[in-house]
Formats: sequence, structure tokens, C-alpha cells
Amino acid sequence: MNDITSLQPNSVWKYFHAINQIPRPSKKEGKMIAYLMETGKSLGLETLKDEAGNVLIRKPATPGKEQVTPIIFQAHMDMVCEKNSDVDFNFETDAIRTRIDGEWLKAEGTTLGADDGIGVAMALAILESKDIAHGPIECLFTVDEETGLTGAYALGKDFLKGKMLLNLDSEDEGQFFIGCAGGKNTEITIDFEEEDVPKNSKAFRVMVKGLQGGHSGDDINKKRGNAIKILTRILHEATFAYDAELAHIDGGNLHNAIAREASATLVMQSHLEEEFTNYIRTFGETVRHELKNSDAGVQVEIEPVALPAKVIDNYTQCDLVQALYACPHGVLAMDQDIEGFVETSTNLASVKTVGKQIKIVTSQRSSIESKKDDAANMVASAFELMGAEVEFGDGYPGWSPNGDSKVLKLMKQAYQNLFKKDPQVLVIHAGLECGLIGEKYPEMDMISYGPTLRGVHSPDEKLLIRTVQEVWDLTLEFIRLLD
Repeated sequence: MNDITSLQPNSVWKYFHAINQIPRPSKKEGKMIAYLMETGKSLGLETLKDEAGNVLIRKPATPGKEQVTPIIFQAHMDMVCEKNSDVDFNFETDAIRTRIDGEWLKAEGTTLGADDGIGVAMALAILESKDIAHGPIECLFTVDEETGLTGAYALGKDFLKGKMLLNLDSEDEGQFFIGCAGGKNTEITIDFEEEDVPKNSKAFRVMVKGLQGGHSGDDINKKRGNAIKILTRILHEATFAYDAELAHIDGGNLHNAIAREASATLVMQSHLEEEFTNYIRTFGETVRHELKNSDAGVQVEIEPVALPAKVIDNYTQCDLVQALYACPHGVLAMDQDIEGFVETSTNLASVKTVGKQIKIVTSQRSSIESKKDDAANMVASAFELMGAEVEFGDGYPGWSPNGDSKVLKLMKQAYQNLFKKDPQVLVIHAGLECGLIGEKYPEMDMISYGPTLRGVHSPDEKLLIRTVQEVWDLTLEFIRLLD
């Protein structure tokens, strides 16, 4: 069975199916904006759009509930667009192809879009419902969360009326988040000159693939491999032991995803082919052993390719390889107060050859603002030593937890009523729009929750089907408890 519209709760899955027919890459959400605007108006509800493209739909209270605390449901409409290299798919035109695999919902070789399409679907189902008694409701759908939180950045300070916000963008049923890390990007540009290909040379493409990747916040502490860092070890050996010349490098894609794949085109003397091929084979075995418990699918491959027209100048190549090797990646510090919680991390997200430049994107996160800046400076220093141009993004604030939150108390009560156990109350190392919303609306009482997702920001993304019903029931119980 692959017809998700037959799943329960039917209204939620109906909307999720409809959403996955609509292309919605970050910064290209025009069709999704139009769909949300049309849906809100077709339901006869007040439907607004701000200059950034954020959509707000208001549903008045049901009779007798006008004095109940107004609440806001919030989800982002864009999705991470990642696919396996052998999959023919265009995220700007094609519908996501879903399939049911046992208790999970997956996509065919691409990200599923449940982050945060399932949150959008739940909010729309609430707006459509005719049998839920409730106070005033607002549903806020933000743009471009995945590549910079720009929708939340642009949110006006008078756009929202409610004072209690439920963010539907978390990934573990039974976990409530009441705080998150702040983050910023550090981007590097390296200019290079081109040199002629040495005589008597052969060219090879070296590839690192098969890694899990994942969310650079949620998964950064899971000891998964970073394809760029693994490839850099190969480049270091190729440069300094085999006098290889680098012609092209490409790895990773998104600032908030751990790099799953990376490749480089190398040129070296023909007589070194067999020795270098043996090195690659041995190195592949080494990496598989290193990652046997955390990323066992890693593959390191080599194949001959046509000689490129030019290679990167030797001076830049040596500096680039050294800087990539020195660039930190992963957990930098654990929280001193919360057991098992990542305080500060950095992600070497992507490296691309663009014309006669190398473009590198990294992302830093921390629940301590000064440590976030320290991590960014650490990354910048590795590249400034070679004279690279470094640019820092504006970043986004963290969200400080409030243990006395009313929304938290009601959600805990709702969870206990339904499941006869206590939920986990946590802070998250990933960034959430709650940080920016809280900055603009300091009195906003917020919580983040959602159904169980795994493999987000990668083609392995999957949604645990039964948890959608559980989160839906929890939401209805919360609404019932509001006064």
C-alpha cells in the first residue's frame, strides 16, 4: 500500500500528499505560497501574506470559546532538496514520490519533505476541521527556513496576535523542546590561477560516497563521516606523496547538512596509476574500519577520466588542502549543565569549484553566543592563513528555555492524559525559528514538538507513520485543555 491518503488521521495525510505534489525548494516557494493562500481563502478564513512570502491564516474561535487563549501553530513551507546522485529528479518541477515501507513513510531516492511538510499538513487540517472546539487560532507558514531562516527574520513585529506558539518542526514524538542553539554561517572564497596539465599524465576521479549525512544540528554528535573531510585526507596524500595536481573538487550541498558525497579530479604521472589505485583501495578499507559502528556504508572509489584542460595552480592547491585539513568539523564542546547535550559545533558543509574560484560553506552552532562566534573565528583562521576571503553570515539567536512556561505545563498534562507517562523536556542543538520569533515577540510562550523523523536533510529521510496520529491526538488534547 502506497496511498498515504488512506492513513489516519485522514485530513493530515490528505494535506501532506497534496503538499508533496508542489515543488518547494528554499527561496523558490512561490507555488507553495499560492497553494496556502488559495487553501486559506477556500476555507473562508482571513489569509494574509507579508513581503517575505510568509503566509498567516486566522481561524476565529468556535461559539463559546472566544475568551480562550489565542494560539499560533507555526511550520515552515520549504524543504531541503537532497537526492542520491543516481536519481533523476528535479526539485523545481517534480512531485515527491512517497512509499510506505513497513511502519515508515519514505521517498524514492530523495528527501521526503516531512521536514516540515508534515507540520504544515497538521496546521492545515486544524484550519479545515469542523468538529474541534477551540479559541482563536493563527497558523503561520514561513519561507526559507532551511537556508537561513529568512522568513522568520523578516517577520513583522505586529503580524501575529497570539501570545502562545506551537512550533511543529521537531523530530521525536514524546519530546518537547523549549530552547535551541543559535547559529551562523562562515563562507570562504579562494581565487586560483590555472596551469597547464603536466605531460605524460593521467586523470582520475576520486569519490567518497555512501555516507548517511544528516542534519548538522541533530546528527552532529553521532560520529558520522563527513565526505569532504575524508576526501581531504586523500588529497593530502595525493598532493604530498604522489605530486598530484587538483583540477576540480566538489562536495556537500547545504549548510545545514553533513556532507554525504564528495569528489575530486586529480592529474598525476601515468606510471603512478597502479600505486595510487592500491592506496585508494587500502584507504577505503581504513575508513570503513574507522566508521564501522557509525557510518558503515562509506565507499571510496577511483575511476579514470579524460584529462582536463587545466589544473589549479600548485600554490593554491597546497594551501587549500592544508586549510581543509585544519578546518574543524563536528562537536567542539558539550554542555556543562545538561548531560549529553551538544553546546557548540561546526559543520564543514560544502566545497565547490566555480569558475576560477573555490567556494566553501561552513556552519557553526552554539547555545552560548560567544562560543558560536569563537567557533566561526576558528574556522575563519584556517583559511585566512592562506589569504582567502572570509565572510560571516548574520546568524540567528538561540532560544532560552522557560521552565515556568504555561504552554509547557499544558502540553505535559495533555501528554500524561493520553499516554500515561511523562514526555521528555529538552533543548535542541539545531536552530529553530522560535529563536527569531522570540526576539521579535519577547512575551511569546513557545514549545516545539512533532512526529518522529529520521535521516532528515538526506535521501534517507523517513517518517514514523503511527506518530502522526499520536501527535495529532496530543494537539487536540492540548486545545481541549486551553482556557
